[in-house]
Amino acid sequence: MLTHKDLQDMQSRSLKMQGWIRQQTFSPENEKTLRRFSSWEVAELIFGVNQSTLRGKLAADLTLPAGKVEPEGRQRWYTLEEVNTLRRKLRLRGKSLIPPRPKGRAFRTAIANFKGGAGKSTVALHFAHAAALDGYRVLCVDFDPQATLSHSMGLTNVSEENTVWGIMARDLIRETDAQNTAPRGAASGTALPRRSIPSSITDLGLQDLRIADFIQPTNWPTIDIIPSCANAAFVEFASAQYRHLNPEWSFFAAVNRFLDQLPEDQWDLIFFDCPPAIGYQSMNAVFAADMLYIPSGPGYWEYDSTTSFIGQLAEALEDLSYGFEGTLSADKVTLPKVFHDIRFLLTRYEPGNDLHRAMQEAFGKVFGDKLAKHPVEMTRAVEQSGRFLSSIYEMDYRDMTRETWRRARASFDQAYDEFHGVMMPCWEGMIAPQDATLSADKVHAEGEQA
Repeated sequence: MLTHKDLQDMQSRSLKMQGWIRQQTFSPENEKTLRRFSSWEVAELIFGVNQSTLRGKLAADLTLPAGKVEPEGRQRWYTLEEVNTLRRKLRLRGKSLIPPRPKGRAFRTAIANFKGGAGKSTVALHFAHAAALDGYRVLCVDFDPQATLSHSMGLTNVSEENTVWGIMARDLIRETDAQNTAPRGAASGTALPRRSIPSSITDLGLQDLRIADFIQPTNWPTIDIIPSCANAAFVEFASAQYRHLNPEWSFFAAVNRFLDQLPEDQWDLIFFDCPPAIGYQSMNAVFAADMLYIPSGPGYWEYDSTTSFIGQLAEALEDLSYGFEGTLSADKVTLPKVFHDIRFLLTRYEPGNDLHRAMQEAFGKVFGDKLAKHPVEMTRAVEQSGRFLSSIYEMDYRDMTRETWRRARASFDQAYDEFHGVMMPCWEGMIAPQDATLSADKVHAEGEQA
């Protein structure tokens, strides 16, 4: 007979193996580092110009980063910090290299589907890295207790209080305190009940944590993350208990309230990696999101699961719309929940597979222009990136044939470019006309001053 103690023993043994695996995947110091990018990548894949143009700019201005020439090599290799310095200081074809950034807060995208293996973490990881190479500052929020995105970002030791669970528990305490100190009574003269949070929660000190305590840097200098960890799996049970303690607590808006406290100009894009379930964490993600991206494999069962997902999500959002009237008066959110756009993205797609092509056609007939035109293709390089918890952008093309690497990168580049094209009009539409997008010239000038 086996009990929870046997499970704990199994986990202990697995954690030891996990440390060894990370040493093989990361550096010998068990720390993930970001590689340099070749002048070919910087010129053609990041800045979109030929190498001779970039070399001419570098030769004309010796104050620009020179990169590093590796032993027995002729090509220069640049850190991401050096790439961003070039982005701020160079103008190519008379244009700034700094991407457009509307005023106001960061744009939030939830990547969700309750089908496991749909590619949520893979898409979140690659979109975050592609956005960073595009010049954006990125914040990722890992809602999935499996913590795949957190591990892929190089985080290995995370305590549960510094995850989304900590944010929700902190919000419960603060919202309950605010309700208890609000003017009591109503027009009918009936006093509102005073809620009490037990010391088992308040003694954790979560209410005293600062916003920055939940946000961790990654091995990418312009990407931060609110991580997850395996111990955060109990958030669903805890959240049910919290709702019992205070039924008036709008639990689904906890993360939204937290994000609204962030400095508007600290990040540009925020990506949510959702768990494979509709629960307290995923509802926080979709409620805080401006756009919903739904990845799905190209098979019948994935199509069936995706259909169920959007139906159950619709029912959950409808329940919130009718169950929490009047509880969001102090929030920057309204009910029913509104998305600026919803998109479906096929993953693990094989263009030579008849079934995959047929399913792509079926998705297109049902979802029309809401289906992304560029699916994420399954290639050997993509498979390898998943095994080693790295994106294709992190992998060195010298470790395989350049064509194999280039094909995999092109698939994600196209998917990200399409996302960016859909996202920008939504982002610009979130601001008032007088707060129109900063011009490239103004952004360039601000970058020079920085």
